[in-house]
Amino acid sequence: MEIKEAIRHRRSIGKVKQDPVDKPLIEQILEAGTWAPNHCHTEPWRFWVMTGEGRGLLGRGYAEVAAAEADPMLSEEELSKLKSAQEKKAFRAPVVIAVAVTPSVKPVVPEIEEYAAAHAAVQNMLLTAHALGLGAVWRSGAPTYHPKMREAFSLAGKEELVGFIYIGYPDMAPPKAQRVPFEQKTVWVSE
Repeated sequence: MEIKEAIRHRRSIGKVKQDPVDKPLIEQILEAGTWAPNHCHTEPWRFWVMTGEGRGLLGRGYAEVAAAEADPMLSEEELSKLKSAQEKKAFRAPVVIAVAVTPSVKPVVPEIEEYAAAHAAVQNMLLTAHALGLGAVWRSGAPTYHPKMREAFSLAGKEELVGFIYIGYPDMAPPKAQRVPFEQKTVWVSE
């Protein structure tokens, strides 16, 4: 697949089949992530590949975040149902890859550039999944950055999750997409 085609046609595929994804395909996706540009060659990313019951790691994180944020007036039964519903989010795809950034301690590397590198790694991974015929979606949101999620993944220091890539064989048609023409977002400076 040509890179231009992959960029233009890749879409977030939120509904995938539960069919297993072969490990060599997952490894190709991970390898693509490691080739993202990064300042001073810090390679500031870490990956957790969750399959089968291993997705429970993410599920427990979602459940703990839900419990921490829940209305204190909820009964034990209501809280249990809430945690269970949140835990199921981790099982929406046969493969979930958590991606974290581990900022360098080098003073020459601004922390924001480490995040940019981790985000670029995610984009490489999404494009590779698409090129391999897989569906993928990058999920983040408030629970991703919650202290309870950090605990679930044993993050230390300045490490932070940047999101979760849900991967599987597509079970939906890719949504149509449009973009604002680059001309409307571009200023040319020549003098």
